[in-house]
Amino acid sequence: MRNTTVLLLAAVLAAGAIGCSKSDEENAKDCATALTERTGGDRQDAPTVSEAEERVDAFDKTLAGMVRSGYEGIAKDAFDTLEEKTKDGGQSRPEACGPLSGDDYTALLAAKAIDGLGWTGEGGEFDKLKMLESLGD
Repeated sequence: MRNTTVLLLAAVLAAGAIGCSKSDEENAKDCATALTERTGGDRQDAPTVSEAEERVDAFDKTLAGMVRSGYEGIAKDAFDTLEEKTKDGGQSRPEACGPLSGDDYTALLAAKAIDGLGWTGEGGEFDKLKMLESLGD
């Protein structure tokens, strides 16, 4: 009987600990908030991992299109600018980003760097025109 009680108590405690852990979306938002201090940008910009991936994918597609259209120099400037901003923001991984996988963290860091450069629109999406305007300054 005592063994059964101990096993049941252990199972209840384990279930409670699992139930108290944060969701992947909450972990991503916490990480994005922590990255804001390092990358600049809007504190309200806390994308989920999938939103971060969409933002980075849009940036990648824009650069690929620029290269295909003969604008390699501008594409390289944009890539170098983002790479520098990402390196500045990613010196050390914030504690809030600990639960995320390496790929998820990298996507959030790049997305937050894009926001920090002012290259996002009202809805947080990548804005090619804002990027081009800032590179022209």
